[in-house]
Amino acid sequence: MTYNELLESSAKDAGNCTCMGLDPVLDAVPGEGPVRERLNAFFTALFRRMVFAGLIPAAFKPNIGYYAALDNPRNEDFSGSQALADVFDLVENFFPGIPVILDSKRGDIAKSSANYATEAFSLWGASAVTVAPYMGSDSVSPFTSVSPEKGVYVLCRTSNPGGKDLQNIETKDGPFYEEVAKKIVEWKTGAVVGATGMDELKDLAKLFVTESVPLLIPGVGSQGGSAKEVVAVLKEVGYPLSLVRINSSSKLTHPWKESPVPEDWLDISMSNIRSLMEETAL
Repeated sequence: MTYNELLESSAKDAGNCTCMGLDPVLDAVPGEGPVRERLNAFFTALFRRMVFAGLIPAAFKPNIGYYAALDNPRNEDFSGSQALADVFDLVENFFPGIPVILDSKRGDIAKSSANYATEAFSLWGASAVTVAPYMGSDSVSPFTSVSPEKGVYVLCRTSNPGGKDLQNIETKDGPFYEEVAKKIVEWKTGAVVGATGMDELKDLAKLFVTESVPLLIPGVGSQGGSAKEVVAVLKEVGYPLSLVRINSSSKLTHPWKESPVPEDWLDISMSNIRSLMEETAL
């Protein structure tokens, strides 16, 4: 099965194009105790309730930085990385057949990128990975050459405010992100395009739709993007939602942010998850 086929299959099974970000902030996670046990209990409770309620997202996206920051390698403490390994196991057990996109945004010269590809695909067992394109084909090709079963999402026009600093620099043929988009088509990868710029998303979707380029769309929720608007734009240009994953992270797992964890935290998360899945229904 190719990665695009996996996307189509999982979207059909889930009935939506939701991507659930799994980026834990320890202070916002309920409970006490060691990092690994605390996160394991948190995600187990959340996933169990989701399965019981029939709420199945079409992808999951853990950002590796949130887990690596919980390690203390100089003291031989790898609790964060162990917690990420647990997350992969939990997703496979609770949501078989649903892809996991490792958000690591790697990108280096060829040999280093090959090592990062091994990290993502062979060691973590991710279905797909995010990749930074700044070093060109040397940094992207080691990821794309692993297997047609594995997905690669190249950063194109991201959702963060500072993305414009480089991505919107004007070249003789248009903004820089459009040049990256052309390379994405050439490389036959997926693209990361944020939900915070509808005009840019629409223009890029028009380019990508004819090439069946998978889209990973972050920025919904705390960054201000709207899933309803994203879906409307994609439908307008005829982009198949089965190849799209619209991501939201903290709004689904810990929307209370820096406030104390509420007693009904699980109900709050479930409500937000349900709302996003309704907005991204196929």
